[in-house]
Amino acid sequence: MNSNLSHALIRRFKAIVGPKGLFTDPADCLPYGYDNSRLQSTPAAVLFAEEHDQILAIVQLCHQHGIPLITRGRGTGTTGATVPQQGGIVLSLERMHRILEIDPDNRFARVQPGVTNKALQAAAGAEGFFWPPDPTSAAVCTIGGNLAYNSAGPRAVKYGTPRENTLGLKAVTGSGETIVTGVNTTKGVVGYDLTRLLIGSEGTLAVITEARLKLTPLAQTKRTLQASYRDIHTAANAVSTIMRQPVTPCALEFMDGAALEMVRAFSDLHLDPGVGALLMIEVDGPEHSINNEAAVVARAADVDGLLEIHTAKTEEEIARLWKTRKALSPALRNIAPKKINEDVAVPVSRIPDLIESLERLSRDSGITIVNFGHAGNGNIHVNLLLDPDDPKQLTAGEACLESLFDLVLNLGGTLSGEHGIGVVKKAFIDREIDPVSLRLMQAVKQQFDPKLILNPGILFPEPQS
Repeated sequence: MNSNLSHALIRRFKAIVGPKGLFTDPADCLPYGYDNSRLQSTPAAVLFAEEHDQILAIVQLCHQHGIPLITRGRGTGTTGATVPQQGGIVLSLERMHRILEIDPDNRFARVQPGVTNKALQAAAGAEGFFWPPDPTSAAVCTIGGNLAYNSAGPRAVKYGTPRENTLGLKAVTGSGETIVTGVNTTKGVVGYDLTRLLIGSEGTLAVITEARLKLTPLAQTKRTLQASYRDIHTAANAVSTIMRQPVTPCALEFMDGAALEMVRAFSDLHLDPGVGALLMIEVDGPEHSINNEAAVVARAADVDGLLEIHTAKTEEEIARLWKTRKALSPALRNIAPKKINEDVAVPVSRIPDLIESLERLSRDSGITIVNFGHAGNGNIHVNLLLDPDDPKQLTAGEACLESLFDLVLNLGGTLSGEHGIGVVKKAFIDREIDPVSLRLMQAVKQQFDPKLILNPGILFPEPQS
């Protein structure tokens, strides 16, 4: 595969995107060579597209010359999927940031991939709707990135992931052909479901240039609750109890004792020292029934080991309750800026088993493990606090990571709930996916991208020599 660019090719790319749409100076290209992982590799060039036809021409030229093409939004991913490790070109979609249509009558939005999640929510909200996926990085992450990783966030427990909230896509395959997938209706069963195939494919099959997204009406009101528990085990049991009853919360977030200790150290939140775990719960729905539904959830949360459950009465109280959760990420960055962050998921009923095993793994490995995340669908962010620049800690961390993945799979879980595989997890993917399925996936990749130019070197394990 050719990762070098001749002067003639650079002139052709410049003719497609214009002089302001091309970076070739290494200093300009450097910021586009890394994401939110620790990986970095400077591309030969960065292209900025603003419309579908430009992307079509770019992919066709890369396909013709076998040039690696790495598609990128704002680089908020954590797995190295947008790092050009084989050189080539980074295609930035950040300038494709137009909201093309909001259709309240048919409950859908049509957007370019560079639109931020926050911008879409604001536009949909003005019409009384929202798009359910709401990753923590919503202020800066793009819709294209949300689709590439199937990134969902807290609301997925009730409203689903991008796969459940996308009607169709317009995209360019790795062979340089335009495809339009899906429908404009909420029902449709003609042909294979290429929309759901592209979502979560991490840019390895096609470049998404437009998305038709299913909108949901905003709830009339919501209630925010904070439940504190004696220890992590009782909180994990409460999650199972909450999810067993009919009222589904729109958010059910979880923080363990190690996470709370860090918040106490870096933020003056006046948390009781006896609190060993915390649940943040939101319930939304009609005004006439919200108090009853919140009460049902509160009763389910009242398991042995509950210390206190509080329902916010004002916007100020809601902000105060969420302050604990929002203080965690800055605290972790201060303590362990190079931590390993995994986003495993297990069936909700197995969360207590996962937590108990993680405590044992932490003791055995000597590595501090901090757990928090989207407990309502079993998506727990497991943070290994170590210094990867320390060879001893790195060796211990690698062994700990292998044990974590084995544990998750033995509990019937998955290696990634929403961060994806990218580079950092590709060596483990064959532990979860059987050889036949893996072979079929690689064949699908070959059909969409016969020269393997799109995001090469990610997702699939290296072939055995």
